[in-house]
Amino acid sequence: MSPDHPPGLDLDRLRVLLDRERPGLVTGPLSGRLIEGGRSNLTYAVTDGTARWVVRRPPLGHVLATAHDMRREHRVISALHPTDVPVPRPVLLCEDEEVLGAPFYVMEFVDGTPYRTSEQLAPLGPERTRAAVLNLVDTLVGLHAVDPAEVGLADFGRPEGFLDRQLLRWAKQLDASRNRDLAGIDELHATLGRELPRSPAPTVVHGDYRLDNVLIGGEGDEIRAILDWEMSTLGDPLTDLGLLVMYSSPLGMPDSPVSTTAQAPGHPAPAELVERYAARSGRDVSTVAWYTAFAWFKLAVILEGIHYRYTLGQTVGRGFDRIGDLVPVFIEHGLTTLQKG
Repeated sequence: MSPDHPPGLDLDRLRVLLDRERPGLVTGPLSGRLIEGGRSNLTYAVTDGTARWVVRRPPLGHVLATAHDMRREHRVISALHPTDVPVPRPVLLCEDEEVLGAPFYVMEFVDGTPYRTSEQLAPLGPERTRAAVLNLVDTLVGLHAVDPAEVGLADFGRPEGFLDRQLLRWAKQLDASRNRDLAGIDELHATLGRELPRSPAPTVVHGDYRLDNVLIGGEGDEIRAILDWEMSTLGDPLTDLGLLVMYSSPLGMPDSPVSTTAQAPGHPAPAELVERYAARSGRDVSTVAWYTAFAWFKLAVILEGIHYRYTLGQTVGRGFDRIGDLVPVFIEHGLTTLQKG
């Protein structure tokens, strides 16, 4: 397909749908492009030459059960948009698979930068980098302060037994993609199960909270939008913190297709992020090592699923050929985190 008609995005059918459901929204011929960088759901930028939108849809093949839920993403950003939590304005949810071959939704395009690597952060300089990462923590505190019932999300998840179900869910996801031996991953899962912490009061949980899932822009480097809500639910807020700590830790793997921003000059150390979150949220974070190890495990499973799709020829974009090499690294980090406590 041409660059303006990337795989998984039928612009003619999309235009018909938008004209029917949002008359007058589109004023010219549509063109679109794949936004690279994501490794799970497919994200496209679409424009009519005047306005811009974003389309989110599941991958083209091997969709895991409970993953890639477009209705869930659309619901949570619709609920949070009226609050102080920065999310894009939702435009449309389409569950008719006849349009694009899978459910999808459309939201506004938000200008901003998702900083994925230390190299991308470096031009900001140490002071701006430090402020941006600390603001990431503060924005997470703000998300966790939202009362789910007040925004219509009281039934968005089942907080009771959340961590038990999370461990079971990710074990099932691993089994659904398991086609090779992965040393240590079963040990990591079993140890997490034996050392399960007691969860604090539930909140809206993002599920994949990190610097490159937010858009930063403006003179003050403010967070303009939190993206990628596919794993959001009601549950243990410290799972978000553990993931943020994981992504603030060096991987020790140069030229990795999945990287952290930890090496950028001025980037706060993980311990400072934890302390700031504790001070601003008032939550007990003494068991953060478990949540960080769980984050390593969860990402290992996600990456293994992506690697499996790559072996089936069902990925779109670059860098997928090296994803499989990362999985053992994430497993080892998880085991080490638990051992060190």
